[in-house]
Amino acid sequence: MCEYNAINIREVLVPPKTPPSSKQQNLKQQGTFNRRSESVHAPLFDTTAFFDPEDLVQVKYEMLRRVQVEQDSVTESASAFGFSRLTFYQTKRAFQREGLNGLTPQKRGPQKPHKLTAEVVRFVVEQLEDEPLPSWRVLAERVKERFDLVVNPRSIERVVKLQEKKRRSRRPKRRRGQ
Repeated sequence: MCEYNAINIREVLVPPKTPPSSKQQNLKQQGTFNRRSESVHAPLFDTTAFFDPEDLVQVKYEMLRRVQVEQDSVTESASAFGFSRLTFYQTKRAFQREGLNGLTPQKRGPQKPHKLTAEVVRFVVEQLEDEPLPSWRVLAERVKERFDLVVNPRSIERVVKLQEKKRRSRRPKRRRGQ
């Protein structure tokens, strides 16, 4: 009969996670952590500690520099740094337009509720004054009827709550004893 040592299978098959370094945490907070750092195969990133494959801005800058200064091909450079040719050209345009700031990832899509103009918001607020508790969906339907504008009910809810918050913050605060 064979005797087995009591081994935790998880310890053998799954390596323990190392806690993220403070640099990794900072990169993640700034949105510049390269989640695909294992795909960076440029020799510089293997030979010195100065070049960090987890620093997305550094990786993108070095990719651009390699093509510009060392006359490396776009295809070879993009591949060595874990990017596509399309990403290389997008990165190059962003760098030419904005400098180093262009190498930081930007949020995609509209940053504000662009459909909800001041006129639409006024209309929604008036609707709420006339009828205190219509659903957000009903308000979205009314906006569609009035402005021929399709707006997500959640967007209306967010902008109304923001308006309420602004209104509350403008009121003078009462002091104790008054």
